[in-house]
Amino acid sequence: MLDHLQTRRQILFDVTANDLDPLDGMFSRLAYLASLRETPGGKYTHQRLAAVYATNQIDEVIARCHEEVLERLLEMPLSTQENDLRRYLSSLPGTFDQNARSCKVLAANWIPEAAPGYLRELFCSNLNVLTEILLDSNSRDRSRT
Repeated sequence: MLDHLQTRRQILFDVTANDLDPLDGMFSRLAYLASLRETPGGKYTHQRLAAVYATNQIDEVIARCHEEVLERLLEMPLSTQENDLRRYLSSLPGTFDQNARSCKVLAANWIPEAAPGYLRELFCSNLNVLTEILLDSNSRDRSRT
């Protein structure tokens, strides 16, 4: 039992220190963790960690980490979420408007499978509002120039 807990802590430390901390913002982290989930089956995979740890342990830790990132994001004030989403969308290739529109479509993939329904609804609602605000703000900024 102790070995299992120690291994989980090591995986969590590795993912946090090497993968999540270097990312700028919660939306970046959420999108990254979602990208580790395989489409068929919904298991989380991580090639570097798989060389050291059992796949079921990796899946367990990253799934929980994904849930926690979503929860922390939703605990942030909407204005902070807006700024975080703006930074994330601006960091992506393509135009800001294209990224904001595609983000609405991708949002369902960003939600951990184990997230309760009320968190899913809150996240989707917030994201819809935030993308509309950002698109409107971006449109107004363009019309001024």
